[in-house]
Amino acid sequence: MIILAATPIGNLQDASERLREVLAQAKYIAAEDTRSTHKLAQALGITLDAKLFSLNEQNEAERLDQLVAIAETEDLLVVSDAGMPTVSDPGFLLVRRAVQAGIDVTAIPGPSAVITALAVSGLPTDRFTFEGFVPRKSGDRVKFFSRLISETRTMVFFEAPHRILESIDDAIAVFGANRDASLSRELTKKFEQTVRGSLTDLREFVAGEPKGEMVLVLGGAVFEEVSVEELTEQVLALAGSGMGLKAAVAQIASLHSVSKSELYQASLNRRN
Repeated sequence: MIILAATPIGNLQDASERLREVLAQAKYIAAEDTRSTHKLAQALGITLDAKLFSLNEQNEAERLDQLVAIAETEDLLVVSDAGMPTVSDPGFLLVRRAVQAGIDVTAIPGPSAVITALAVSGLPTDRFTFEGFVPRKSGDRVKFFSRLISETRTMVFFEAPHRILESIDDAIAVFGANRDASLSRELTKKFEQTVRGSLTDLREFVAGEPKGEMVLVLGGAVFEEVSVEELTEQVLALAGSGMGLKAAVAQIASLHSVSKSELYQASLNRRN
């Protein structure tokens, strides 16, 4: 059997009794970083008797046969550095191979940065989508965000502190400065902080270079009648981020059912 166990995302008191028990009793553990797992066990007052295997983005594919063979006859505990394995962390390939092999897979639930940030965001939680880590390069981010411009569900993203300002700038270019959003950092830790408001409000906050891993939550698209002037601003923002003017016009026009030729001409006039 494979046991996926969620580990604390910051506060050690979030470690469940089930997690403590399974760590203490495990014979085999696949860990994203074996050093981090040893530190976690030590912090929890647990002595590990397990044989540990590293399971990370670089080696997961080559470790599958070895780990699946163990799981066929023994319980294999899988942990990541923080949160639930397989959710923007290693483990998906292993779970898929195990399912194909008919091996039972279960989970010990626990802390999740995705759900925690969503819950405190003040944005709709009835329907949401998790989009994982935002691309590193601006051009890729704009394309990534552009594919989500008509998404009506609340969206959750991960981002690193040294790229959050650029990511919010690109989000503003695609979604508009007034899109509802929240940004959480250092979740469950001493300096936990969540900022809510428009993307412009968030930009003012991140301009101060806050530290800590970030979770960005964006409100979904709300379609309502918008003036040509406002649509022109969106077109020019997209074009200014690297998208061709005609492509930007086509994207905005299709979302708001307006004439492409009219919007294109208005955008040309405004730009000139």
